[in-house]
Amino acid sequence: MIKALIFDFDGLVLDTETPEYQTWQSVYAEFGKTLTLENWGQIIGGTAASDFHPLTHLEELTGRSLADFGLESRVRDESMQMILAAKPRPGVLETLETAQRLGLRLAVASSSPHWWVDSHLQRLGIFHYFETVQCSEDVSRTKPEPELFLAAQTKLGVGTHEALVFEDSPNGVLAANRAGIRVVAIPNPVTQHLSFPPANLVLGEMSDLPLEQLLQKLS
Repeated sequence: MIKALIFDFDGLVLDTETPEYQTWQSVYAEFGKTLTLENWGQIIGGTAASDFHPLTHLEELTGRSLADFGLESRVRDESMQMILAAKPRPGVLETLETAQRLGLRLAVASSSPHWWVDSHLQRLGIFHYFETVQCSEDVSRTKPEPELFLAAQTKLGVGTHEALVFEDSPNGVLAANRAGIRVVAIPNPVTQHLSFPPANLVLGEMSDLPLEQLLQKLS
């Protein structure tokens, strides 16, 4: 019986990944280069298994130092404008409300830092739904390693067989698999083009299947 839900944040609750990728794509295009999904996909959902960095990669492609162009701060500013205008992905609010009504325990497990995740959860008015928020500072290794999900599961006081993870990235699904926790994959507009490890269920959006039906399907 599923007693707890563990949510990723970036790309799953709020699509923060598409704005950043699109902004870096524009920057690459200005230098006559292309940022592929294969490269970008290495860091989506976790950085523990990758040393890819978009600015370093662009410098390698152009054969020059780009330190004086202020590209990283520009990407941060432009993508943040889009992120601040965004709302939670379809079905997120309804799922949280239903989970609360059903008495399920809720957590967030994100490879991002607390200042980022907590501030957005508060801004969106959904921080109060979660008993615990586990972020990069709380573990020694982020996704695709399982530590974040195991930490969240432990904090919620349930067994791995009693938890269910919602993820949008291959790194996140792999982390859930390694933790031995069932996982629903809900790719975002960027990650839908990537190859995913096996998931217990794949949805286009969280709104595609109401939570009570989803729980019945996975029970």
